[in-house]
Amino acid sequence: MSVRSEEKVTVCVNQEEREVTAGSTLADLVRDRVQAESSLAIAVNGAIVSRDRWAERALTEGDEVDIVRAVSGGNDDSLVIAAVTFTSRLLVGTGKYPDTASMVASLDASGTEMVTVAIRYMDLDGNGSDGPGILDSLDLGRYRLLPNTAGAYTVKDAVKMAHLARAATGTNWIKLEVIGDRETLWPDVAGTIEATRILVEDGFVVLPYTSPDLVAAVRLEEAGASTVMPLASPIGSGQGVQDWVSIRRIVNAVTVPVVVDAGIGTASDAALAMELGASAVLVNTAIARAANPAAMARAMRLGTEAGRLAWLAGRMPRSDVAHASSPTVGVPLAVTADRIE
Repeated sequence: MSVRSEEKVTVCVNQEEREVTAGSTLADLVRDRVQAESSLAIAVNGAIVSRDRWAERALTEGDEVDIVRAVSGGNDDSLVIAAVTFTSRLLVGTGKYPDTASMVASLDASGTEMVTVAIRYMDLDGNGSDGPGILDSLDLGRYRLLPNTAGAYTVKDAVKMAHLARAATGTNWIKLEVIGDRETLWPDVAGTIEATRILVEDGFVVLPYTSPDLVAAVRLEEAGASTVMPLASPIGSGQGVQDWVSIRRIVNAVTVPVVVDAGIGTASDAALAMELGASAVLVNTAIARAANPAAMARAMRLGTEAGRLAWLAGRMPRSDVAHASSPTVGVPLAVTADRIE
């Protein structure tokens, strides 16, 4: 005699699908997973269900269940971009490494959760000179891809590259670059704002590279950008944060995350950017061109974390004069040799 399997229904618990036995109640759902506590609250399909009804409220197909509890505040310092949460505040590029192995090791050492990739034409001559695709070397279960429009000098080209990137990678996230000057690779701010509006309307999550200009940052946020990414100094220059006052003004002016991008040269540059209140930094050349890329990637990780911690701690006020750190009262007076008995 065969035993009939229990009927299952699919519900969404805390934004994740879960199969439960048909007829299970809210009380059944929480009994084996969390300890009962006074702060526990449950909502089904957006409506709060009182604790005394948990045992009678049966789960049905498609129910959306939110289970929350109060926790101590201040422990979660995650980065949130477009409703996606990241524990790392270091974004890393995948270009310019001496070889694939050093890139993979550097990404691992950096602790990053988001990596940028470029979109380029495929070599159709059949000689294989363009090498394997970057996606073959990345653990896509570990890293979120951030394709960029590097090399675009017009709004039209940037928008086209973004759409090709979405088709090639399957992600609607895009690091938008519209370059205005070929020598300095300085961004075309007006073009970037225009392209941001277009791509947001087309369903993209847009992270635009921009100049350290306060008004440009505000306009990008108004255009729907999910972050603003002011440069620290020219791309690939390693000159560090040149206009820290403007970066701080941008941080204070916008509500979306500020990601300092381009020109970071070493870990202290990343730390300074974070100390100014930036939400994250994006680093490529400084890691890829280091004598030991993986070691520099770890240094960037530590610099980013230290800078963030310093920002949260709150630095001491600057002073134009010295202030003794030791007590000034009760200091033994100096004596001359002829007064010593």
